[in-house]
Amino acid sequence: MISPALPARPGAGDDTGSTDDSITAWALAARGGDEDAVERFVRALHRDVQRYVAHLCGDPQAVDDLAQDTFLRALGSLHRFEGRSSARTWLLSIARRAVADSLRYAAARPRLSDVPDWQLTVELAQPRDLPGFDDGVALLDLLAALPDERREAFVLTQLLGLPYTEAAELSACPVGTVRSRVARARATLVEQLTEPEETTPAALAAA
Repeated sequence: MISPALPARPGAGDDTGSTDDSITAWALAARGGDEDAVERFVRALHRDVQRYVAHLCGDPQAVDDLAQDTFLRALGSLHRFEGRSSARTWLLSIARRAVADSLRYAAARPRLSDVPDWQLTVELAQPRDLPGFDDGVALLDLLAALPDERREAFVLTQLLGLPYTEAAELSACPVGTVRSRVARARATLVEQLTEPEETTPAALAAA
């Protein structure tokens, strides 16, 4: 099992369904103007949004701005949120669009750096001095070399704790495809964690 090496997400010790139910309830209350619910909603999902946009955008300097843009869009659209999906999935879909819009805008102007450094941003967002932190950083380094689709599936389900159905909805693919991507990513990571001396980006991408 490699799960203990993963950086824990907020509320990782709680039941995911119960946590998502609470967050969705806060979103619905926030829609009605409950300021305390707005604060709870933002606080509960802020780190998840940061992790997800860091994974998608590849620009550590843009993560905070993209997270802020995501919440501004979400809070401006709360009146349309009806709770048909979890608030977490709804918010991450907004984050995905925010990153896509940002990338389209960036494509029209020169980039200052082409180095994909999303994992550094994720590492910096994690609490220090916790058991398993160093292992989690090592795992993030390995994740960086995985093919994009497998990495996204793994991040959504294993780091952010989304159900496979919701990860499939976000990724616009069948649930079975998400399961396959996660299984292949997990198998590659287990193999590379077991034999670190043979770890290379080429080997990870080919696995």
